[in-house]
Amino acid sequence: MVVGLVGSGSIARSLALGWGEPVLCTDAGSGRARDLAEELGGEALGSNAELADRADLVVLCHKPSQLEAVAGEVSPAAKAIASVLAGRSLADLQAAYPDRPVFRLMPSKAVEMRRGLICFTPTAGASPELESQVLELFGRLGTLVSLPEPLMDPATALAGAGPAYLALVAEALTDGAVRQGFAAEQAATIVTETLAGTAELLHARQHDALAVRREIASPGGFTERGLSALETAGVRGAFADALEAAVGERTP
Repeated sequence: MVVGLVGSGSIARSLALGWGEPVLCTDAGSGRARDLAEELGGEALGSNAELADRADLVVLCHKPSQLEAVAGEVSPAAKAIASVLAGRSLADLQAAYPDRPVFRLMPSKAVEMRRGLICFTPTAGASPELESQVLELFGRLGTLVSLPEPLMDPATALAGAGPAYLALVAEALTDGAVRQGFAAEQAATIVTETLAGTAELLHARQHDALAVRREIASPGGFTERGLSALETAGVRGAFADALEAAVGERTP
């Protein structure tokens, strides 16, 4: 399957790195398509219309506000469309590409390491064979999760923005460790490996975060004191507010 990326920014690069294969790509004049093609051995094309003509699957990685304008260039020749545009519903996509099979997906940043989360909503109008090909393509990049359409915007806030929230947690823990006397690089290593190990623990415990906390926090111990301080500071509410804000904005 020949893949064409309309837009060559951060998420397009992450997808291409994860696939590890040459892709066709375009940009709006930034030069990123050329850089991406040189990095992966693909080809930067001069127009979205040419990309649509040559690709088996056009992946929309441009700004969400450009959906209709890009569709005017891509739709006449496109064979199939996959969108990773935040906040643009399946209905929006079908309106922009009325006679083409369209897929709505939301990948996380870690797809570039094939450890991403790719949420998608079932689509109509695509043959079982095409759907299988598209899901196999994105499935190479991590874990696929099928969601009903109303949950795709919250999924964008959770899976799409979540790595940034966790990076902030890592930054805050590192800063706290530095205040305790650690060198910055040493603190960052400890925090990063702790986060990575915790993810493995959560996998092993079937995603039961409460079970992991209970295994680590002894009654009256230092972990319990730290957790109490986090609860007092309103960590749960802060993360809930972050998700609510991101969903409300409907942008990455």
